[in-house]
Amino acid sequence: MFRSFANFNYRTWFLGAVISNIGGWMQSTAQDWVVLTELTDNDASAMGITMALQFGPPLLLVGLTGYVADRFDRRKVLLVTQSVLMLLALGVAVTLLTGVLTLPMMFGFALCFGITNAFDAPARQAFVSDMVSMEDASNAVALNSASFNMARMIGPAVGGVLIVAIGSGWVFVANAVTFLAMLVALMLMRRNELIPRAKGRRGGGGLAAGFRYVMGRSDLKVVFVMVFLIGAFGMNFPIFASTMALEFHRGADGYGLLSSVLAIGSLAGALLAARRDRARVRVLVLAAGGFGVASVVSALMPAYALYAVVLVFVGFSTVTMLTTANGYVQTTTDPALRGRVLALYMAVVMGSTPIGAPIAGWVADTFGPRAAIDVGGVAGLLACAIGVSWMMWSGRLHRDEDSRFLLTLDETRPVSVVRAMEPTSYSDPAASTTPLRLPDAERPRAPQPGPETSEA
Repeated sequence: MFRSFANFNYRTWFLGAVISNIGGWMQSTAQDWVVLTELTDNDASAMGITMALQFGPPLLLVGLTGYVADRFDRRKVLLVTQSVLMLLALGVAVTLLTGVLTLPMMFGFALCFGITNAFDAPARQAFVSDMVSMEDASNAVALNSASFNMARMIGPAVGGVLIVAIGSGWVFVANAVTFLAMLVALMLMRRNELIPRAKGRRGGGGLAAGFRYVMGRSDLKVVFVMVFLIGAFGMNFPIFASTMALEFHRGADGYGLLSSVLAIGSLAGALLAARRDRARVRVLVLAAGGFGVASVVSALMPAYALYAVVLVFVGFSTVTMLTTANGYVQTTTDPALRGRVLALYMAVVMGSTPIGAPIAGWVADTFGPRAAIDVGGVAGLLACAIGVSWMMWSGRLHRDEDSRFLLTLDETRPVSVVRAMEPTSYSDPAASTTPLRLPDAERPRAPQPGPETSEA
């Protein structure tokens, strides 16, 4: 489960990320509560607009951010983006503590956070493969998710308590201080131990090459569509949790506790994903279905405590899905295009929020928070149905030869992973008509130099 910790650079990164992520979740809790209760009168739509501004830039800037992640030193890119995010947090703190912060100003800060994170996210995701071998990449991605959700367990609860105890402005100050942990970790890394990155031909087609690559693989298209549906309509947790906290007559501490409870399941999902030897599409499909069911059930809960209990299962299925999708994209993508493909992936994950968050906020304001949660649950069930349909269409899911009523999933059918040097001919894994069946001991456990294959 923790094999990536054998690497010094990854251990250093992990520690810095945990501290920085705790501060980030404290700030996220404070920001949502400030918009909902201090700058507006419980206006969920304003909260949705704030989220849209913060998560919209990754979608709009995807071409540039993917190019930066592939062409520049990712460690230096992260030093710049983390420094800018620290300064922005201090800016919000100063305006909030001096009483001059307004809703339009918060919208402006949210947009600046979004633009900076648009460059930070793909570089941060791709940097994992610079620290560990490809065999450990899926494990490192899962441990990254565990770090994120470990912080998510602590940060919102601490942030909620601090908002009540000392005020929301000082929470932004605390987050600015935690950025120092990540900056120190990046500077302490042994640069000679970072894995050299593979690069395609100069120019490489920019974002168009990454887009052609994704469009040439039906498995990646299905993964992207599933993640988009749940990201847009199901992962608006700040809106869901804050409005449900108000529904149950709770304050900022009650909202922070809900976010931490959600993270308990998320952490469990991330650690379980770290135990798997590789990411599989079938796990993604099952997690999407589990998310849909858990979300619908949570909307039916009549009491705060019962709603919190079901959130554990929502968090578990959400992180299982996202960690599996991220690991699958990283480990089956040509290294020369990984930054651009991950930029597209992060654009789908983060860029879906500007579409779904305002809708979720409007539904919560108009029909109540339970209706908004139900919309997310239906999106999860639809994503699961799309994944099952693809597995059937691609020949992976079929009737068992020995039983009329038993379905089996072919885990041995390979996915061809083409090289960046082939700009016009990308192999579709569903196009193969003869599955290749290999014994467990002979199956490739990770992409190797040369022609690469990976399993769905």
